[in-house]
Amino acid sequence: MQKCRLIGLGLLFMFCLNGSGMNAQVPPQSDVIVIDAKAASHPFPHFWEKTFGSGRAILTLRDSYRRDLRAVKQITDFRYVRFHGIFNDEVGVYDLDSEGRAIYNFSYVDQIYDGLLANGVRPFVEISFMPNKLAAKSILHPFWYKPNISPPKDWSHWDGLIAAFTKHLVDRYGIDEVAQWYFEVWNESNLDFWAGEPKQATYWDLYEHSALAIKMVSPRLRVGGPATAQAAWVDVFIRRCAEKNIPVDFVSTHVYANDTAQDVFGTHEEIPRDQMVCRAVTKVHNQIRASAMPSLPLIWSEFNASYKNEPEVTDSTYMGPWLAGTIRQCDGLVDSMSYWTLSDVFEEQGVVKTPFYGGYGLIAVDGIPKPAFNAFALLHKLGEERVQLDSDSALLTKRKDGTLVLALWNYALPEQAGSPRTVTLRLRGRSVKHASIWRVDRDHGDSQPAYEKMGAPRYPTQTQIQDLRRAAELPPPEARQIKDGEITLTLPAHGLVLIELQ
Repeated sequence: MQKCRLIGLGLLFMFCLNGSGMNAQVPPQSDVIVIDAKAASHPFPHFWEKTFGSGRAILTLRDSYRRDLRAVKQITDFRYVRFHGIFNDEVGVYDLDSEGRAIYNFSYVDQIYDGLLANGVRPFVEISFMPNKLAAKSILHPFWYKPNISPPKDWSHWDGLIAAFTKHLVDRYGIDEVAQWYFEVWNESNLDFWAGEPKQATYWDLYEHSALAIKMVSPRLRVGGPATAQAAWVDVFIRRCAEKNIPVDFVSTHVYANDTAQDVFGTHEEIPRDQMVCRAVTKVHNQIRASAMPSLPLIWSEFNASYKNEPEVTDSTYMGPWLAGTIRQCDGLVDSMSYWTLSDVFEEQGVVKTPFYGGYGLIAVDGIPKPAFNAFALLHKLGEERVQLDSDSALLTKRKDGTLVLALWNYALPEQAGSPRTVTLRLRGRSVKHASIWRVDRDHGDSQPAYEKMGAPRYPTQTQIQDLRRAAELPPPEARQIKDGEITLTLPAHGLVLIELQ
């Protein structure tokens, strides 16, 4: 039996699923959604594609990194990139002379930031980690590249580094440019990325010293934190900044869809993977609104469907419905969200050993786009206004030229085959004659079937790499004429569809 939900427009679209490749014993889902083009709408800034995370600072000098950055820029037009380690020793920023005086070298910093700006992307500067010669102790994080997570041995030397670094950026790029950047103090200090004790009190010291040093260079520069994991510390952070008059221009924090309710909310409930991110965003959004600084922007500077390496999640078509659902839920609660990461040019666990290992990136090694890359490409096509729609698996938008753009998905857990879904869309209030249809699923924009067919090689040949890239390409949109108000297509489990209606 079909369910009918009035969303409100007069034209019938039927999405019929044949269940190809699915368990035939599982009956297809059936649904009816009525869309009203004249329904209430609100601005819909593309908050999910303004910023991306990436591998650490030094990796940005690689040609493979820059190729991937350009590819993601082309499909999203993102504006900022965030990464760890601008003060890692491999960047060569900090040294001491024979008398213990600081020596600064910004040569690699310039090459790193020049490369971003040349590709139309600005730095979201994460101030991390501790130069070894400035560290109070040698406390190395277990990441493969072993960043030092110690507090500084001398706060005045840390102040000097931050001031010199910031002044150099303003001198090189100009205050009008750098005032458009963001400066975020550290990364996930509530976890094992900060060795100060006690963690919170010593992070407050780190933030205060850093923020004041940055603002001494120019009050126009934007600084924020606490850049915590698991949506932690934000309410306390704002309260302390307000009470002590410490500069703060934005709030940032992180969560992943497989974080636990215990870690994020202090509860024992089971929060589904497709709800965790926006539950956490809502928590922090409400904390900001209830604070002494209720207008602070919220920048979610890391999120993804998993913080683990789960190929069945981040390398799969699961990401399309998961991402679309996250966007639907988080709209209006956050100013910007930074997907972690744009590329698998990434070495936290070491040198990549195989193309598909559950890396966070949109693009696997050798420049092979994943389904998540194509999901971002489709969702970029959404309009600038969101039109009211009573559905938890569809998102209706309108572009400036009036074109209606609908995202529709069939969510299932990554470990489940799921079932096909039949959706009938009825439109009212607009005459629509043409539909252009893009899809991401196992048969569209996914290289995994081709990779499995060639035996899942650990080191694909050049010919195989080209074959995988071709397999990952999105086919041209399917063009349909609307006749008698009906249209039929397939929406399998883990499938994402983007439809332009004109």
